[in-house]
Amino acid sequence: MSPPVLPLGSIPAALDLAGIAVFALSGALLAAKLRQTFVTMAFFALITGVGGGSVRDLLIGAPVFWIHDPWVAPVCLATAFVAWFTPTRWWDGELLDWADAAGLAAYSVIGTAKSLAYGVPIVPAVLMGVITGCVGGIIRDVIAGRPSILMRPELYVTAAALSAALAAALSGLERAVAWPIAMTAGFALRGLAIRRKLALPAYGRGQRQD
Repeated sequence: MSPPVLPLGSIPAALDLAGIAVFALSGALLAAKLRQTFVTMAFFALITGVGGGSVRDLLIGAPVFWIHDPWVAPVCLATAFVAWFTPTRWWDGELLDWADAAGLAAYSVIGTAKSLAYGVPIVPAVLMGVITGCVGGIIRDVIAGRPSILMRPELYVTAAALSAALAAALSGLERAVAWPIAMTAGFALRGLAIRRKLALPAYGRGQRQD
């Protein structure tokens, strides 16, 4: 059976690569802050940029997307090159957080849509969307030896889950309608978390009360 026609053609290639570059930059900047070599920086950029999509493709039985694309790996490496030659203070503040929020929402939707196109049931497809948006950052953090986004209360994975769930729920609509709604919802939730420091409550049942 030939692979399905994937619903990704409506995303301009430049926009797709820009989203990957944002994720790659976050990986490269972490390596820079840890005072690592360029090799480590390039590795962090690549694993953060393609990690989530690679895990998704392996799980749903699709060709790993960046292996067959002549631009993805060079863009990740070029992003590391840019980060190497620029001071980290250029990227301080919330600019990168907001760009990352946009990439998170977009790739959570893309991952869900691709999984549905490969016949994955709705709930696993939503989880594949979350994996697409988040796993690259999780791998980066684990390798760096710092608490991953899964271990922090901030609304990050939750924002990815919102975009992915809406993408699945609205999959019967035209992509031009469903995708912007799903992306905007996840981006807005992540934006509220950035602005207002929103976080999930920590587990507290059964704790001693002094």
